[in-house]
Amino acid sequence: MAEPGARPQSWDELLAGHTPEVQAAARALEALVRSELPDAAIQFDPGNRLLAIGRSTQMRDLLFALIPHAGWVNLQLADGALLPNPDGLVEGTGKRIRHVKVRSMSASAEPRIREVVRAQLEQR
Repeated sequence: MAEPGARPQSWDELLAGHTPEVQAAARALEALVRSELPDAAIQFDPGNRLLAIGRSTQMRDLLFALIPHAGWVNLQLADGALLPNPDGLVEGTGKRIRHVKVRSMSASAEPRIREVVRAQLEQR
């Protein structure tokens, strides 16, 4: 584990600094996105403390980011503002990027989380 304040050098190192609930939610979300996008390009961004996932590692091809916080994981959606959101699951005010807060591994297994991942993939 990195020293306090030090930049984590890997996704595992970043997650190690979070609660077991946040770690489990992050790992479950990663597995979910990988299952829907089996040939995903995945890149850890230590500066922004996130895992970027897309069709390639080029910025224009990035579709998701997983960003752990103290009590949840943001599932960032590159086209979140354009996705259907009948129940208000997708949050944020960005012109394009929005997110879903996932607080536990069981929450990541909710069908509506998979639906929003699929909607993002269908967007582009």
